[in-house]
Amino acid sequence: MSLTSDPPVGPSIGPPIDPPVEPPADPPAVKETGSGAGPDELTVVPVRHPWRWVAIAATAVLLAQFLNGLITNPGWEWDVFAQFFTAPTILKAVWITLQLTFYGTAIGFALGIVLAFMRLSASVFLRTVAYGYIWAFRSIPLIVQLLFWFNLAYLYKELQFGIPFGPGFFAFDTMNLVGATSAAVLGLALHQAAYAAEIVRGGVLAVGSGQLEAAAALGIPKFRQLRRIVLPQAMRSILPNAANEIISLFKGTSIVSVMAIGELFYQVQVVYGRNGRVVPLLMVATVWYILLTTALSVLQHYVERHYAKGAVR
Repeated sequence: MSLTSDPPVGPSIGPPIDPPVEPPADPPAVKETGSGAGPDELTVVPVRHPWRWVAIAATAVLLAQFLNGLITNPGWEWDVFAQFFTAPTILKAVWITLQLTFYGTAIGFALGIVLAFMRLSASVFLRTVAYGYIWAFRSIPLIVQLLFWFNLAYLYKELQFGIPFGPGFFAFDTMNLVGATSAAVLGLALHQAAYAAEIVRGGVLAVGSGQLEAAAALGIPKFRQLRRIVLPQAMRSILPNAANEIISLFKGTSIVSVMAIGELFYQVQVVYGRNGRVVPLLMVATVWYILLTTALSVLQHYVERHYAKGAVR
């Protein structure tokens, strides 16, 4: 007989009794508004930009006033502009401007490529010479360089070619060799070369060194590595900056007017110095600069698109 009040522990007799099952609670009601609302029940409030519309309206009014002034203000003298825009003297001046730009760009970038690879050379001497050239020609103003080359005959009466520090075989008269146009091309090209060298060097450095190592491991010659691997990829970085420099050189040719070269700006000055129509003649030069700069920009776009083939944009 058990002396405790606990019931005896033993195997249960009969089927187990399941606990009572409570009925499921009703799901919470979905609110009509808030985060639980469906996409069709949300109220979409568009973002308003009142100050943007104020800026657009103010800009449109100013632009309309400027265009109205261009059309109605008699001071612009559009009849004089139309008379001289395609005058033979102006067209000839435009051609001279294009020639100065072409020769300055071609010689400048050819020398700039040489200077860029001199700066990338393992030779300390070549790096120092290239850096000194770039430092000097970027430090001296362009107008000073042009006047220096224009007065080269003051320092050197003639140029001799022969044995260094020895006798010369033949010589050139500097006065007849370096004229106004030659001095302008020389000054523009040497000035441009300093900037072109840094542009090319930056583009070459943008190409991963691993590609050159892989090309060297495959036995590809150095010149072919440069022509087929480095430059096509470097052109993507070179072209935008190079195009800016070419456009700047094109407009910078106006500075050679100090040497009495008949480029566009100088010729415009000559014409309005005779007839006194300053504003319309300046507009002639302005429109020609805009048209030719636009043509260079379009050419830049297509050249960039050619070298961007296969690049991820």
